[in-house]
Amino acid sequence: MLARAIILLCLSLFAVGSQAENIKESYSFAVLGEPKYAINFTRFDYVNPAAPKGGNITLSAIGTFDNFNRYALRGNPGVRTETLYDSLFTTSDDEPGSYYPLIGEMARYPENFAWAEIELNPRARFHDGSRITAEDVAFTFNKFMTEGVPQFRLIYKGAKVKAIAPLTVRIELAQPSKERMLGLFSLPVFPQKFWKKHKLSDPLSAPPLASGPYKITAWRMGQYITYSRVRDYWAANLPVNRGRWNFDSIRYDYYLDDNVAFEAFKAGAFDFRAESSAKNWATRYIGKNFASHFIIKEEQENDAAQDARWLAFNIQRPIFADRKVRQAVGLAFDFEWMNKALFYGAYSRANSYFQNTEYAARSYPDADELTLLAPLKKDLPPEVFTTIYNPPESSGNGFDRDNLLKALALLKEAGWELKNQKLVNVKTGKPFTFELLIGTTGNTQWVLPFQHNLERLGITMEIRQVDNSQLTNRLRNRDYDMMPTLYSAMPYPSADVQIAWASEYVDSTYNAPGVKSPVVDNLVNQIIANQGDKKKLLPLGRALDRVLTWNYYMIPMWYMTADRFAWWNKFSKPAIHPLYTSGFDTWWYDVNKAAQLPAQRR
Repeated sequence: MLARAIILLCLSLFAVGSQAENIKESYSFAVLGEPKYAINFTRFDYVNPAAPKGGNITLSAIGTFDNFNRYALRGNPGVRTETLYDSLFTTSDDEPGSYYPLIGEMARYPENFAWAEIELNPRARFHDGSRITAEDVAFTFNKFMTEGVPQFRLIYKGAKVKAIAPLTVRIELAQPSKERMLGLFSLPVFPQKFWKKHKLSDPLSAPPLASGPYKITAWRMGQYITYSRVRDYWAANLPVNRGRWNFDSIRYDYYLDDNVAFEAFKAGAFDFRAESSAKNWATRYIGKNFASHFIIKEEQENDAAQDARWLAFNIQRPIFADRKVRQAVGLAFDFEWMNKALFYGAYSRANSYFQNTEYAARSYPDADELTLLAPLKKDLPPEVFTTIYNPPESSGNGFDRDNLLKALALLKEAGWELKNQKLVNVKTGKPFTFELLIGTTGNTQWVLPFQHNLERLGITMEIRQVDNSQLTNRLRNRDYDMMPTLYSAMPYPSADVQIAWASEYVDSTYNAPGVKSPVVDNLVNQIIANQGDKKKLLPLGRALDRVLTWNYYMIPMWYMTADRFAWWNKFSKPAIHPLYTSGFDTWWYDVNKAAQLPAQRR
């Protein structure tokens, strides 16, 4: 009787525990809200499921490359190498933060996402025909934890991934987190048999065994890479891939200079170009090939969250440690004149780290934001509470006297004074001199006007141009005073804000200014704790935006409200354009259009 009572008690406790945990099963996931596509969806809305396969396309890349490992801690990885591997789940391009089956077919998990068990697709294969197993998934996670970037180890400290069956993998997080779990759902899956012989942190001189829709079939180091479509790609007919990956081959030719690349494009050396220079777009896309419609140019309005260019101060350098100094230097950046004189009015001024989203702080703080910010008030600039952030504006005439006078007043308050037309530190007598680090490629028209305005303040800005390899190394080592950076768009305040701004990730190259702030950490931690809760994320995102902008960690430069593309007229594309990308992976080679081109351009 006693034994029977114990058994009944255990069973009842198990039942209570099972009810409390409320295990779910799902095939798709969304960080916020619900996924757009139902379980039985057959394709994404923005593809043509009948798109023909075939044809070759040549693209360009700027700079050079010396290895095929996107995750190496040194060297320059080849273009597109981040797409070599499939992941457990993959995202769509017309919604933010939704995940659909790829290697993984479905997952079981509790409501708090403390753990998940993922069933793998038994058809999933690497390019050599070998099966992708749960052991490969577990191996990949451990490879990233032991040999990957430090940021990954910090985010997933204490997490465990193990194979509990040949095609079932279990993920256990140290702390429950839906977004961190979904982050692992999108981790590329490596073949254990290849990577157990190689370090993830080291470059690869030859392509690795992979699993994606394309594999590298030809290359010359630093000059070109050719990707060929995998004809027996295991996932070609999955809903997430239908209508995509249509070209038989994609070749990338490397150019050291973008101007040379542009002339090569016009001559037909490659087929498609995304244009980042407003001046080029306004003045150089002309000639007989454009007039005859052999080359198509198209400007696509883009209302989604936008990547924006900023000038990052290295605030760990004493010269930029003072907020007033950073504000003063920002006043010398005359965007209005540059946009009119250099860029044909093509750019908009960045004013938020959540540009073009509802999380941008574009109004006065509401009650929810004030509740978050009030306890931090003593460590915040007063403008956070009283003023809507906007970058300084000029008349655009090139003689911005008012802003320069404001800058001098701020510099004086910060302990600097003009002596013999040079700005010197009152205490040390040292002149105000710093170095701007820029690459040898890309748009640098703005540099000399900015330098000239700083000279009017008595500040000497030395310009140092380096190649891609040196730029990458100096960025990793934080060996710079100031450098331009592209701040990637966030459609909502995701957990990635910690990599960009949290003190414990200060060595991340995404934290270009080197911010170590308890106030920022406080808001970032709350954002992480409230992932999936839009009601709480909205004031948190706006509060973080105010704190970052009013601390002047970076000078806002610009972003484009439209994407500009040009291509030789031998391609077709679906009628619907995805919101968050160019949609280029849904295009196809159109033999009828190609037949209208000169024979050497087909």
